Amino acid sequence: MLVIFDCDGVLIDSEAIFCAVDAEALTKLGHPTAASTIAERFAGIPHRTAWQTLAGEHRLNLPDCWLDDLLRECDRRFITELKAIAGAADAITKIKNHGHEVCVASSTDLTPLADNLDRTGMLGHVTPNVFSVSQVKRSKPAPDVFLFAASQMGFDPTDCIVVEDSVAGVTAARRAGMRSVGFIGGGHAYDTLQMRLLDAGAACICSSMAEISDLIGLIEIASCANAKPENSLGRVLS
Repeated sequence: MLVIFDCDGVLIDSEAIFCAVDAEALTKLGHPTAASTIAERFAGIPHRTAWQTLAGEHRLNLPDCWLDDLLRECDRRFITELKAIAGAADAITKIKNHGHEVCVASSTDLTPLADNLDRTGMLGHVTPNVFSVSQVKRSKPAPDVFLFAASQMGFDPTDCIVVEDSVAGVTAARRAGMRSVGFIGGGHAYDTLQMRLLDAGAACICSSMAEISDLIGLIEIASCANAKPENSLGRVLS
């Protein structure tokens, strides 16, 4: 089995920083916005796509350097604020020890994706199996990056499970014919995230990396899609 991890908000706690920077920028433009609102709408979607949407909605005439300036601000904050999700490295190790393959498939461009994984000490746990939206035609919620990752790793979609923190990502996994675990342990998680991930097609929900490694390592993955609902995180909630 291949376990495909999203990166931002799953392996590294970057989504909270992205969302805070975007919310602050939109607020300064005269449209007060909370970071949780940005997370709910745009987590898992490329930064450029998010700002194209916002510019259209608010009729913003943004300078050509706007996105680059925002990404530089994010990168500046990453230097002191960016951390790996607690337990991510241990979870990957346990999953591998159970005989499964692991890779990353992200909506972030390949160079900053590798840089951010390296900055948080996660790159060594997944290299060279790191795949990016910059290698495919369409971004999430299209399935392209997950299908590309599976192909490069030599797995059929039915033999893959995706760990995702966003509606766009879970939708992409479903469209790829892959099962998904919804992760709600990132710093950007909002009140309705669990239900939205389930509604999008996640087979189950986990709030910590320990739960993910236990779920994938100790339970046959078919049971994640077919078992009865149970009322606790880390259990099947379909």
